[in-house]
Amino acid sequence: MQLTDLNIASNVPLPAPAFLMHQQQRTAQQAEFVSSARGAIVDILQRKSPRFVLFCGPCSIHDPAQGVDYARKLLALREEVSDVIEIVMRVYFEKPRTSVGWKGLIMDPDRDGTANLADGLKIARELLSEIVSLGMPTATEFLDPITPQYIADLICWAAIGARTVESQTHRQMASGLSMPVGFKNPTFGGMSAMVNALTAAKASQTFFGISPEGVASMVTTTGNPNCHGVLRGGEDGPNYDETSVAAAIAALQAGDVLSSVVVDASHANCAKDFTKMPAVFQETIRQRAAGNEHVVGAMLESNLVEGNQKISANLDDMSYGQSVTDPCIGWETTETEVRQAAETLRGA
Repeated sequence: MQLTDLNIASNVPLPAPAFLMHQQQRTAQQAEFVSSARGAIVDILQRKSPRFVLFCGPCSIHDPAQGVDYARKLLALREEVSDVIEIVMRVYFEKPRTSVGWKGLIMDPDRDGTANLADGLKIARELLSEIVSLGMPTATEFLDPITPQYIADLICWAAIGARTVESQTHRQMASGLSMPVGFKNPTFGGMSAMVNALTAAKASQTFFGISPEGVASMVTTTGNPNCHGVLRGGEDGPNYDETSVAAAIAALQAGDVLSSVVVDASHANCAKDFTKMPAVFQETIRQRAAGNEHVVGAMLESNLVEGNQKISANLDDMSYGQSVTDPCIGWETTETEVRQAAETLRGA
């Protein structure tokens, strides 16, 4: 009598992380750049640097060529404002779904439900390699705890999302990641889950993992001292206003965790209306320019074309450079907002 795998349709082995990393090797120059970018972000988070960090880019990457086009544009803008703003590109491959939907480039690179994970991992690593080689720091959300073994060496900053901030698995994973990690407040709002997550992530943890050779292993971490909070609003409303930010900082200080915060201008903070995103960003910059050193960064969901679109059965029919997940602000708006933010910060 069969007692296991009753609901499993297939179980296909994936290449070991070490094999994929051998196929798409990281160069010495890339390693030096990633290390330097991580250090720059850490200095901002630890408030050792007066600069502001901006995580900016598509809600999700669905086409590598479009991702590179965006990276080239963002690189020019990054260089223009680098004296006051450290721009890091969102290169998000995994998308948490409230119920069902496209799960991202790693899970479904062909956007047709075939879920070719082996190709997805390879494409993701190749794209990260190209973006890092351009000189653009990278940010992503780690959703599956196995994914970092394949791509984390090319990531400069990582996020733990609102749906996974309460997950013990993700808190443990973050404690061992080599880059700074931002924990978002949960979808229902409130700060206690975030504070608990940051407390767990900075502590030593032991948990089940996977080795570079693809073998199930016991992982013990030393804890990650560079984890921080990301305010994204919740079901109880936005939390980017001055009063909410002050309350968040007070909660972080009371919890004896890093009290630097990044404000996500999208999601519940803009009521899921991308046209309101610039106003949230402007208010965040205003608070920083007014002297709140705990407001160290912001996040913008931005793409070549504003808005979003559904995935078409005929991919050729889709608009180039437009999100297939959450709607984003367009490139022209992005340039305007970032340049204005830089001027405001220079005058502070």
